[in-house]
Amino acid sequence: MGQVLGDILGFAAAVAVSPLPIIAMILVLATPRGRLNGLLFAAGWVVGLCVVGGVVLAIAGPEGASSGGRPATWVGCLKLALGSLLALFGARLWRRRPTDASEAKLPKWMATIDRLTPPKVFGLGLALAALNAKNAPLTIAAGASIAAAGLPAGQQIASLAVFVLIGTLGLLAPLGVFLVGGDRARSTLGGWKDRAARHNVAVMAVLFFVMGLKLLGDGIAVLTA
Repeated sequence: MGQVLGDILGFAAAVAVSPLPIIAMILVLATPRGRLNGLLFAAGWVVGLCVVGGVVLAIAGPEGASSGGRPATWVGCLKLALGSLLALFGARLWRRRPTDASEAKLPKWMATIDRLTPPKVFGLGLALAALNAKNAPLTIAAGASIAAAGLPAGQQIASLAVFVLIGTLGLLAPLGVFLVGGDRARSTLGGWKDRAARHNVAVMAVLFFVMGLKLLGDGIAVLTA
């Protein structure tokens, strides 16, 4: 299990530092029902990661993803495909990043966060975890790595839980600051949001590219073993 945790820690860390979900959390906390909405957003995020990872584990299973104690060939092909997708997307983002960080703009949908009902806030957290163009490939790759290790079901679940916990730390940081500091924390969180917004594209591009290269390396290692 230790080797599996080592394999998925990088994926989990990349999910955790994704700027857009962190910005969304800060905006959610700024709504009139910030405490409730923040908890619902985090809960939706956790459910989203669990659903994607759980589906991968259920489909793959240790028997289908592991052959003779080694990852099956399809696992290597999957990682190659995901790695290629992330690396190409990262390179594309880097070319399109704003030359002046102060010109960076947030997605238009973020302007509607203050009008979302609590159930929709939960759904937003779930969607950003399960359908996000970066998080979904990374979560799928983590699930495939766990399944390919041939671990018992209990250890698979524990490994996925570790992935989800680490992948949620980026959201728990602003949520924790808000729960402890309340309204006094708004200025601090506002500064975090501004910095994350300015560097969002560059950070995403680097994460995409680096994690894409890692997945390409993992896929090659599996196919040539």
